[in-house]
Amino acid sequence: MKKRLMKKQLLKKKVPRLRTDEQAEAFLAQDLSKLDFSQFKTARFEFERKDEQINMRVPKPLLAAVKARAKARGIPYTRFIRETLEQAVTAVK
Repeated sequence: MKKRLMKKQLLKKKVPRLRTDEQAEAFLAQDLSKLDFSQFKTARFEFERKDEQINMRVPKPLLAAVKARAKARGIPYTRFIRETLEQAVTAVK
């Protein structure tokens, strides 16, 4: 049974790094039924214009922790801070 599971996992295709629109279109034109979808991460797109800026001082350990959390999620730390602020002001009281 273990061999069968390993063999099944080997049949799953990984997504190659696509560097051009043409490469992406060619990749999407093929049969993707054997693609391993577990490799994908949820992406959040930001469309709202950011026309205001803030500047703040925080303790060095706090900034290091924020950067570590952002890195673990694979996003820039400034986006992580913005998301945290958005969650704080939209949270149900």
